[in-house]
Amino acid sequence: MDSQYDKLLAAVHWNAQGLVPAIAQDARSGQVLMLAWMNAEALRLSLAERRGIYWSRSRQALWRKGESSGHVQHLQSVHLDCDGDTLLLRVLQEGPACHTGADTCFFHAAGEQNWEDSVPPGGSVLDDLQAVIQQRRQADPAQSYVAKLLQGGRDRILKKVGEEATEFLIACKNPETQPVLAEAADLLFHLMVALEERDLHIDDVLGELQRREGLSGLVEKASRKSA
Repeated sequence: MDSQYDKLLAAVHWNAQGLVPAIAQDARSGQVLMLAWMNAEALRLSLAERRGIYWSRSRQALWRKGESSGHVQHLQSVHLDCDGDTLLLRVLQEGPACHTGADTCFFHAAGEQNWEDSVPPGGSVLDDLQAVIQQRRQADPAQSYVAKLLQGGRDRILKKVGEEATEFLIACKNPETQPVLAEAADLLFHLMVALEERDLHIDDVLGELQRREGLSGLVEKASRKSA
């Protein structure tokens, strides 16, 4: 087995069974999806294949998340906690994470007397909105504005983005605040529809902004020109 991950694995404090708990978190929404266990081989393979691979204590075997269901976890990053005895996997989850069909395994909340079904809130408003846009992609265009835009083709979407950008500019010339906010929301919404048409996510844009953090705007623009 390739030894390139040996130093990473050596820093983990494995329990007596050679296992460590691994929490899977949605990289987009921040929602905690599930908890499973990993041994050294599962962690090594997860890093190598960039997907969630765990150790089944009941079957005493490796299991690749989504191997039978198709609900694959695409690994974005792995973090080790301060004590070295718990892993956090940030993943892009295809389909539900829980074997019950729920988005997350943590859908029981403590009530007054009993555990009650209650899914914890997801991520940001932008993430929720992008999820809705994605869901509407295959909807009936006669019933869904998003489906009508997406099924109308790229030129139609881009024309709408241009119209909303113009309306935002006009609103910004106005001394009133509310029209600016309203037109900014419209522009952002249509921008997200355009991203969906390109199979991109708003988090891809946020990731690009994060990449530029601490980088001079002049330097960043110069690098794009040289490229």
